[in-house]
Amino acid sequence: MPEQLIWGTEVVLNGLMAGVLYALVALGFVLIYKASGIFNYAQGVMALFAALTLVGIMEGQVPFSHLINAVFGTEVHHFGWHVPALLAILLTMVVMVVLAWAVNTLIFRHLVNQEPIILFMATIGLAYFLEGFGDIMWGSDIKKMDVGLPQGINLAIDDFTFNIFDYGFFIDNLDLVATAIAAALVFSLIVFAQYTKQGRAMRAVADDHQAALSVGISLNFIWVMVWSLAGFVALVAGIMWGTKSGVQFSLSLIALKALPVLMLGGFTSIPGAIVGGLLIGVGEKLFEFAIGSMIGGATENWFAYVLALLFLVFRPQGLFGEKIIERV
Repeated sequence: MPEQLIWGTEVVLNGLMAGVLYALVALGFVLIYKASGIFNYAQGVMALFAALTLVGIMEGQVPFSHLINAVFGTEVHHFGWHVPALLAILLTMVVMVVLAWAVNTLIFRHLVNQEPIILFMATIGLAYFLEGFGDIMWGSDIKKMDVGLPQGINLAIDDFTFNIFDYGFFIDNLDLVATAIAAALVFSLIVFAQYTKQGRAMRAVADDHQAALSVGISLNFIWVMVWSLAGFVALVAGIMWGTKSGVQFSLSLIALKALPVLMLGGFTSIPGAIVGGLLIGVGEKLFEFAIGSMIGGATENWFAYVLALLFLVFRPQGLFGEKIIERV
């Protein structure tokens, strides 16, 4: 087999792994948009906040320690204990549910029936608030996350491909785990949306708020539930990205890479978020591999946005999105 084809196969596999991580973030956008029509600009910051909270709980860090020390002149930083990863994840999920309740009660409950641009601007404000709140609560230093996920090259795949091609594929164990978790998460969300009472209520709210209210569905409950689910997805994405590159404030920028994913897959489709993520992941890796060296490299920074622009021109609703026709 030609060397270029072997290398290209490895690039495709790594692109699929990267695409899954993009799709994880995009899932949070889709969940909230389906149920409320709100484009949640704060989803990336929610992933950052979840990751900061998880590391803080695991390390036994005192919340707001910098503020406490500045006000009272103390030197308090840690409680002196460490929390097991599984328990810390459960506690972080509780924090994200409380955050979902607070966001709905303090912000979006008062913005029912407002124009979409008003709701979008509210999520921008929420993003900057959460980023600053996370900084004050847990500090701005880069943190290492270790929840026990395997990392490094998968030796079994390396040996297997070396025996076949005389060339070992570099596949990261963390990417394999992320793929498995994302697949299980998407399957669970699809089953939840299609076959549970709460999932059907969520779809009803997405179709028509007033009609849902008329049959006794609580908008407040549905929105808290959806924001909680989005918070859980943000936590999973924060764990994957935080383990991969460290928990730092640039983590919030992963939301920007999720935008092209949504444009390709459609803002209202859970499977579309996955397909869009895989297309972006594979596309940017292959483009860099085949064309990048000819035009100076670093094409991964802009390829996804150019591809999304093409979709906006020729298929604005995305591959799986619903085409909306408004009669005037």
